[in-house]
Amino acid sequence: AVHEGQVVSAQELTVLLQPLFTQKSRNLVLFLQDRLSIDDFTYFSETYGNKNPFQNEILQSSPSSLVLPAVDCKATKYLLSVLQEAGDWKLTNATNLNISQMEVNASNPNLLVVQLQPLASDLKEISTLEAIAENDKIIGKVTMDLQERGIHFSAIYTAVRPSRISRRTNVVAELRRKLMAAEEEDSLSYPPLNVTTGNYTCILFHASNFSLKANSSVLIDLTNATFLTQNVDISASECTDSNTTLSLKYTNPVNGIRSLEIRFLMTNKFYEVSARKWSTLDSVEIVQDGEKFAKFIISGISAPAEYSFHCQLVGTSNLYPARLVPSNNEAKNWDVFISKLQIQGFNIINNQFSYASDCTGFFTPGIWMGLVTSIILLWILTYGIHMIMQLTTNNRFDDPKGPALSVPQTE
Repeated sequence: AVHEGQVVSAQELTVLLQPLFTQKSRNLVLFLQDRLSIDDFTYFSETYGNKNPFQNEILQSSPSSLVLPAVDCKATKYLLSVLQEAGDWKLTNATNLNISQMEVNASNPNLLVVQLQPLASDLKEISTLEAIAENDKIIGKVTMDLQERGIHFSAIYTAVRPSRISRRTNVVAELRRKLMAAEEEDSLSYPPLNVTTGNYTCILFHASNFSLKANSSVLIDLTNATFLTQNVDISASECTDSNTTLSLKYTNPVNGIRSLEIRFLMTNKFYEVSARKWSTLDSVEIVQDGEKFAKFIISGISAPAEYSFHCQLVGTSNLYPARLVPSNNEAKNWDVFISKLQIQGFNIINNQFSYASDCTGFFTPGIWMGLVTSIILLWILTYGIHMIMQLTTNNRFDDPKGPALSVPQTE
């Protein structure tokens, strides 16, 4: 069946995937990427010619295949939960991409979730090409390994959100606004990570991109593991009325790192100047393999105790509004990138974020530039009007029929 020209809804996707749940071999491999669109296959293969990153012929070699060019973002968001509910799968998260060491019992249904390398939005196009090529190699390695072991399986290659949104000229403005709104909604589609103490939530944490880079070479994307699959241990988090610690522990996030713990330390204090309590994010700590300790000091991340905090970009770069400043030598080996950060560690009501205090001040560089330019132009206008007002005209004129006009030197 041809599925071009329509957006497959969540209900339609469930119907199309029904053969996966009824066939004899119920082993399923889900290759999950952060961003992907059907146009990427054509764009990168035609633009770069021999450097086509898609070398696998898994679709051509498969007895049957299904290509869905456009799927509703909400459908892909809940795809993993739909697959889990559809059958009694044994779920295995292959975050370290080492399938050969996994034990796969072909007699029982297995669901393997392979987290592919992210295509970070701040990377250049050639880097995106290299990331896609690396993911293609991973897909080939996993599928070849399963075939050599005689395991029959079905594979799904999809992403959490689209990388390209159609903006054709023949699309009406209203539809374009809807597409843009859907894209923005999708970036915040998954729920925030919450830490509960007893029967109430004490910490809420959300980000559209949560990535680290070790030694300027090893990229560690923790977005999916933190918010989508929630393959993270938060048991070490602590909550009190004055201090809150959000602890995120990851096991084998990438090859070469056995464990990684990231701590966000927040305080809640009363300030006499403002006569109210303020919550501040004081520092961020990274512990690698339980030995290497890196600490970052943060300035400018604060909000009234009843509010949450939001910032578009938080990280180690000097260009970010909220910057993480290395506090020891080990911290200099890490680069942190967090986009659309929203965090709240105190006074959470109904398990929802409170009103957000944004890190961007009222007077942005653009506003200051506009104000200075306006003041200069206003000064020039004032000076010109003042000079015009100083001009004088003659109050007496010579009459050709009368005696000559005599103007004394004093006048």
